[in-house]
Amino acid sequence: MQDYQPRPNLLEDRVILITGAAEGIGKALALAAARYGATVILSGFRQKALESVYDAITAEGSPEPASLPLDLDKADEPLMLGIATTLGDEFGRLDGLVHTAQYIPFLSRIDDYDAEQWNKVLRINLTAPFLLTQACLPLLRAAEAASVLFQSDRVGRRALAYWGAFAAAMSGIEALMQTLAEETENSSRIRVNSIDPGAVRTAQRRQLYPAEDPNTLAPPEQIINAYLYLLGPDSRGVTGQAFSAQSAPAGAAAE
Repeated sequence: MQDYQPRPNLLEDRVILITGAAEGIGKALALAAARYGATVILSGFRQKALESVYDAITAEGSPEPASLPLDLDKADEPLMLGIATTLGDEFGRLDGLVHTAQYIPFLSRIDDYDAEQWNKVLRINLTAPFLLTQACLPLLRAAEAASVLFQSDRVGRRALAYWGAFAAAMSGIEALMQTLAEETENSSRIRVNSIDPGAVRTAQRRQLYPAEDPNTLAPPEQIINAYLYLLGPDSRGVTGQAFSAQSAPAGAAAE
């Protein structure tokens, strides 16, 4: 997958919703998807940061994006259904839904984990993606060939010490992906996969590993082609797989 090269206009005329689009991997993906022709719906917590990404996309002459400020910690079923209704009225369909928004406040022993933070991590990283995906399923089914992509993590596939609620949430994300892929496998309209970006040079990574040299890590832009592959028509028919952006070849499940 690292060697995948998107063709020009790969995502032309596609409408793609990206959570966590204000920074890091989500921002890099939003810019890239727009360059390849997609109309991107930018979702994030900070309005000003979304405006910056919006301006960057329009400055490049890419299709004009839309902005969707959303606090995933406060998102409930009525809010998500309202968002889906608004998107349906505006666009009529979704060709892609990518969950890059993640919340990892700290690393901690289970002994010391604060219960309120545990619940918040699960709400943002697992419950909110479920609610948004569920609400958007009619819009995804309205597309000719839609892709749902859950950003995961290695600790969701093999948990490690100190990752606590985030590891639990990512394990849930993998199960959610597999379940939805099974439920939609007989439909040619929706494919569902997960992707572990690996160690990437982001603000969140710096917060968790302050002593790490960021120059040893891949910048977000370096891994984005893997996401584009899973969003574009070249991955049609690929569903129910757990990918790793920095290791697995296109079409191969991650170990």
